[in-house]
Amino acid sequence: MTTPPDKIAALELICPAGNPAALEAAVAAGADVVYAGFADATNARNFPGLNFTRDEMAAGIDHAHRHGCGVYIAVNTYPEAGNAGPWRRAVEDAATLGADAIILADIGLLQYAAETRPDLRRHLSVQASASNRAAIEFYQRAFGVKRVVLPRVLTLAEIAELNQSLPVETEVFAFGGMCVMAEGRCTLSAYATGQSPNCNGVCSPASHVRYERRGGDTVSRLGDFTLNIFSEGEAAGYPTLCKGRFVAGDSASYLFDEPSSLNVLEMLPELAAAGVRALKIEGRQRGRAYVSRVVSAFRQAVDGSAQSGALDDMTEGARNTAGAYQKSWH
Repeated sequence: MTTPPDKIAALELICPAGNPAALEAAVAAGADVVYAGFADATNARNFPGLNFTRDEMAAGIDHAHRHGCGVYIAVNTYPEAGNAGPWRRAVEDAATLGADAIILADIGLLQYAAETRPDLRRHLSVQASASNRAAIEFYQRAFGVKRVVLPRVLTLAEIAELNQSLPVETEVFAFGGMCVMAEGRCTLSAYATGQSPNCNGVCSPASHVRYERRGGDTVSRLGDFTLNIFSEGEAAGYPTLCKGRFVAGDSASYLFDEPSSLNVLEMLPELAAAGVRALKIEGRQRGRAYVSRVVSAFRQAVDGSAQSGALDDMTEGARNTAGAYQKSWH
């Protein structure tokens, strides 16, 4: 196949695979790489019905590789104190199964992987929140990290400045949820549910979610806490603390994040010019239809044939944002 002359150079498309069907959909839609996790607490999307058994992962890697697609395995939560075994087994199994890279956050696990599986490519997870040159260079120097997934807090100008002299590749989020992960809101979710997004891989687990009717309103709750009250006819979103409405100063509003999705379809040339190596699509909790649609749109965009606004109906709350990439305030 001839590469279009206006193809956006060197942007690798990293796509979500929450289950084998989603993996196959991502590969068919044109993913350069899929990222996935084992069905346990070692990855940050540890929900019932998601992720891969070891046999499923082996089959998924084989399928992806036969179609020219890579597989990155996320081992990106933090091991429990005194119980590093499951996380170390995940590293070993990722290497044995033939993963193209592992995505890690914990310093101890990075050291373990560097020492025991030095030939397995190591990427630094967004969970590590490495957003400045000194931090990124430390991870590269100490653990041989080849790529860093940048947190969703940097502007385009800041990313470009980083890439001028970094000894590693950079990967940025391009579509989906705006979760920052390693900050106070994750602690609030752990307080409300007893399960940590950073350690157990579970944010707002479904077992703790409740919807109640109160007159004509719908109330969404997480554990014992009310996160939102939706009026009659208003769409009721999934209750996460980040997207909750709270009363402050006698008015209720989204104090942390409004329900909207990151979408950089129209910014790809600028991201490429800033030295970004890879685009990450968020969505391992989404089904194969979502994966197929979003990956196809980004494949077309990277190949220079996308249409503006092609994914407006796939975003949270039907609203798009460029997030911090175009932040003008300091």
